This record gives sequence, C-alpha cells and structure tokens, in this order.
Amino acid sequence: MTGVLRLCLVSHAMTDAMSAGHFPADEPLNATGRRQLDAVDPGRADRTYCGPELRTRQTAELLGMPAEVEPRLADLDHGRWRGTALDDHPASDVAAWLTDPTSAPHGAESVVELIGRVGDWMVSLPRPGRVVAVTHPAVVRAAVLVALQAPPKSFWRIDVAPASRTVLHCRGQAWTLRVALS
Repeated sequence: MTGVLRLCLVSHAMTDAMSAGHFPADEPLNATGRRQLDAVDPGRADRTYCGPELRTRQTAELLGMPAEVEPRLADLDHGRWRGTALDDHPASDVAAWLTDPTSAPHGAESVVELIGRVGDWMVSLPRPGRVVAVTHPAVVRAAVLVALQAPPKSFWRIDVAPASRTVLHCRGQAWTLRVALS
C-alpha cells in the first residue's frame, strides 16, 4: 500500500531507575513521570503500539491510548547490567559499549541489533496511516537512525527526554524526521 505514514514515537515517562542513573528493569513510572504526561499530546492515531515493559504500558494507559503490545518496541536488552548503576561496571566495558555499536559487554543486545529490530518493525507498519508508538529512548534513537540512514555510531548522540515525542513521516521508502518535541 502506498501513501504517507505518520509515526509518532512517544518516549515513556520518568522512572526511579532513570532518576537514579540505573539501567532499567521492569519498573513503573514514578510520580514525576505521571505528571510529565499532562503535557504530552501524541495526536490522533489509526493504530497504537507500546513496548511490553510496565513503564511503556503505563505511559500509554495514562495518555488514554489503548495500545497493542509490540515486542519489537522493547527496550535495549541490557542483560546482566539490568537494574544496576553505570558505575557498577568496569570502565573498559562501558567505554566499549558507548563507542562500538556492535559491542554488548553486558551479554545481551548490541545497538546494531536494536537498530535492526526497530528497522524491521518500521518496515512492517501499515501505509498509509497514523501510528503512535509508546516506547523507550533507545528505540526512539534507533528509529531516528533508521529514518535518516545514519550510522549506528551516532546512536548515543541523540538525546531523547522522558515523555517526549518524535515524529517521522514515510512516503514510499523515504523517511523524514518531521519534528522532535519534548
């Protein structure tokens, strides 16, 4: 099917793990996160998806959006780093992870693997249409890289705030970054 696809990616709201600088587990939104959602308007949608984690499901629910759980919108898998602080790990492992997008010293998913997973999901979206996806900052970064055909090493140079939205449009096979709002 041809036509324009509008994809609004909503980053889930704040959690205690985010506030503390920890790798995420399957934690709920905190009070700050719940308040952040008062200012978010993802717009109209033909289809709404969310990641499987509690924080994305809660964000979608608080936005009043019944969402279909989509496993490909899951957060970057941090493996054995899940629930821990960045400082809990050897500096060399953290440096490798932050500079080499194929690296996964935590024993789970690399940035390159995440980008591939998100790109596969984006290709599968119905066209034309308006889609809202409530997901994670890492998934939003990956989607922006796919849309712009940017190199994976650019992943960490994209800042995605909690409860922000990023809008992408696709006409045919060409994606554009339409607007990024916090």
